Amino acid sequence: MIIPQSATVVLAATSFTAPHHSCTSPRFPYGATTTRMSNSGGNGPPSQRRRLALAAGIFGGIFGGGDDWNWNNGREYYANADTGKHVLNAGQGPTNEVVKKVDGMRQRRLGGSDIVVSELGLGTQRWVSKDFNAPSREDVFSFMDYAILDNGVNLIDTAEQYPIPSDGKTVKEGDSEIVIGEWMKARGLQSGEGRKKVVIASKITGGRFLRFLLCLIRRIGHRRNVTPKNIKKDCAGSLQRLGTEYLDVYQLHWPARYSPQSNWGQSLAYNLDADKSPYWRGMGGPISFEEMCLAMQELIDEGKIRGWGMCNDNAYGLTACTRTAKALGVTPPCSIQGDFSLIDRKSEENGVAEAASPYNENGEFFIYCKSLKILTGKLLSETDASNVLSDI
Repeated sequence: MIIPQSATVVLAATSFTAPHHSCTSPRFPYGATTTRMSNSGGNGPPSQRRRLALAAGIFGGIFGGGDDWNWNNGREYYANADTGKHVLNAGQGPTNEVVKKVDGMRQRRLGGSDIVVSELGLGTQRWVSKDFNAPSREDVFSFMDYAILDNGVNLIDTAEQYPIPSDGKTVKEGDSEIVIGEWMKARGLQSGEGRKKVVIASKITGGRFLRFLLCLIRRIGHRRNVTPKNIKKDCAGSLQRLGTEYLDVYQLHWPARYSPQSNWGQSLAYNLDADKSPYWRGMGGPISFEEMCLAMQELIDEGKIRGWGMCNDNAYGLTACTRTAKALGVTPPCSIQGDFSLIDRKSEENGVAEAASPYNENGEFFIYCKSLKILTGKLLSETDASNVLSDI
């Protein structure tokens, strides 16, 4: 199957899926009610869960398997302290299993969740952007019609920051979400049974440098964008632009903390001086893993999202988030997204493949391919593109 040239391909790789502790939500239309496991008061309020996790020793949760879980036929089970029974994570089925085929397209389970995604997806980074060759509203409507209505694709990968580039005037951040929402409304897919035909993965933007500079000048506010308050606020903004009641997957666009991946993944070398710089440590430092997990759980409990994950992160981020969530008794991430292609193998080199193994953190890996943008000419300037065309 051919995906239109301007649509970035997103692949769900095999055997990269996370244990997912779903929670009952009155607004999920799927009717899949599963049990979130608790250990010694794990069902208490967030502050209590956090204190219990810290008292138990969070590092033991991160680096040790513990006695409360084991493997049975390749699946991870957790001990439920309330019943004394072992329950399969989320009870939905094994990671990456082919759940069904739609118009010839295989659709696989995302993590241990009830989220099922097509093997190919539509990327929206440059939809209706300022690029001279950006696909128009009419173009992207035809992309979604072709892929989703006719060829079994259900995954749309977007972000609050898309499109890139934007100018804040004629093209604004969030316009990609708006055009997706307009298409869903026009096709009757914004709610009800129709909404189930689409899996929307959006992202909250990380800290912005201009915000940091303003804070230094004014000494007010906070440069961080990824905070418990903003996670909820930005999610609400995405939902409003998309015109829907929930996101299927909500991801951090890149780590809220310092990481080599924060430099767009161009280096694998950890830099201690960069980590302790005022940009990352000033005015409170990055959000903690505990705060992040609890904020995402609140969105799940409210029915605003079905699952959550990370993008442009590394093995440390995946492991810390997953183990912290388990210690708190809340939903761990079900996905991690990153670049992977014949010319970009860092996910094999930086430990992500090992961390995401079903024998470790068992996390789904979404692939986006920057190399495809090079091959299709999407990143060429207008002059260079004209020169290439004149040579053909």
